[in-house]
Parts: sequence; structure tokens; C-alpha cells
Amino acid sequence: MASRLLHRYIREQLRGLKEVTHESLVVGAIENAFQFMDEHMAREQRGQHAVGGCCALVVVYLLGKMYVANAGDSRAIIIRNGDIIPMSREFTPETERQRLQLLGFLKPELLGSEFTHLQFPRRVQPKELGQRVLYRDQSMTGWAYKKIELEDLRFPLICGEGKKARVMATIGVTRGLGDHNLKVCSSTLPVKPFLSCFPEVQVYDLTQYEHCPDDVLILGTDGLWDVNSDKDVAVTVDKVLSSYEPNDPSRYTALAQALVLGARGISREQGWRLPNNKMGSVDDISVFVIPLGGPGSYT
Repeated sequence: MASRLLHRYIREQLRGLKEVTHESLVVGAIENAFQFMDEHMAREQRGQHAVGGCCALVVVYLLGKMYVANAGDSRAIIIRNGDIIPMSREFTPETERQRLQLLGFLKPELLGSEFTHLQFPRRVQPKELGQRVLYRDQSMTGWAYKKIELEDLRFPLICGEGKKARVMATIGVTRGLGDHNLKVCSSTLPVKPFLSCFPEVQVYDLTQYEHCPDDVLILGTDGLWDVNSDKDVAVTVDKVLSSYEPNDPSRYTALAQALVLGARGISREQGWRLPNNKMGSVDDISVFVIPLGGPGSYT
């Protein structure tokens, strides 16, 4: 649903700007569009009893600038003259820990009697009541000690590390669209209050640089980045594009295919494997390649 309708909300918001004099107006229009899309999905889910949600990574080109809006754990990078320019960051329980903890602290009713907003290096055990254990709250970037009380035995709002990190032991992404009906397993507690639909928008001014046909914007879902670093992707960009003539438009499609197939790996008896024999990506792998220079580009 979001893939079919989100661009319409963005277009409607941009149409309302009579004269764009500052990029913050465009950023605000995109943010509003994400919110309208989320509300649309809420109405659809109520009317059709549908469930589910999604991440969203959007690029808008307007007046010589690219606006990259991300809500979720997808990622966008620019490869320019071989250099890597990050254009988004992932939103996970780890990267948004303090925002989530602050909400739990301010509105403890959202946690019920099941969760605590405090974070501990590991699950606190009943035998540790009265003992001093490391913890951190919404205002801390480091760790300190506190005496364990009965409330500290509740399940932590944020648990796990890396790809296994979860909010309320349920979901590993903290921004996105939908999931209005998502509840904690075996509970009536809703998870949606902790999930933000607002994207982070980064702006790239295309007019400030001279771009060549090998300069590209790469958009990829987490399935790509689970098994590839930014540098890995940059190496593939150089390898694939250098094997085609600069004016061959099929080079960008070939690059997207190479990134998807490379992340999936090769099917073997023990499953999908990469050339280094590590597991291939088991998540969704969607990739867009947008050329920034050369024939048919924006510059």
C-alpha cells in the first residue's frame, strides 16, 4: 500500500508550496506526507482488519536538490568519484534507545506492569534483589550502578543487541509506517506508541558538484546491508559500472541485479552462501540505483 500511495501524499504536499524559498519547507512537506500515509494505513487497517507495516525510504528531486527521507532500517548512500557519502541512518532499538526510554519514563502506562524503561547489560534475576547492578536510563550514554528493586525484574523495554535488538521483545525497527494493531506477544499492550512514522530527511545539493556517469545513489533494504558494508557496495559499483560503456543505460540495471544477487549468495546444500561461505541474506533485498551524472541524469 505504501509503495502505491506514499508518493501521492508527497506530491500533494509539494503542490501546496507556492514558492519554495527554503529547503525546510520541502522537508516539512515530506514529513507531513509520511504522517498522512501512516494515518491512511490506520484507516485501512481498521476498515479491512488488515495487519502489518513497512519501512519507507524515499527520494524526492526538486530544484536541483535530492531529499532522502528514511523511516526504518533501509539505507541510502551516494558513491561519488569513489567516495562514500551516507544519506541516511537506520532506526533501531539501539540507535533510538534514549527516545524510547524517555517515552517509557514519561508515560509508564505504556509499559504496563510488564516492562521497565531501564536498560541492563543482561536480564536481572530475582536473586539479585538488593544487589548493585549496572544500568542506564533515558538521560545516560554511559553506565552506572543501582540497587536492584522489585520493579527492575520486569522485562526491559529494549532487549538484545545488533540485529536481535527488540522493542518490547517484539520488533527490531523503531520507525516506519503501519503496525497500528501490533501488540506484545501474549499481551494487550500496543507497540505502536513507541514506533515513529516520521522520517529523517537528508538533503544533497546536486548543483554543488560535477558528477560523472559512475556517480550513483544506492537505495537498499536491510537485506542488502545485512551482508554488505558501504565499502563492499562501493567496490561492486566500481566493478560493474567499469565493465560497461558510460553511455549504456543498462549498466545501472546490471548494477542493481549484481547487488541483489551478491547479497543473496549461491544456493548450496547448507543454504544460501556468500563466496566467503558466510550465510547469504535471508531478508528482503530490494535495490534502486539512481545515476547522478551522464546522459538522462539530473545534472
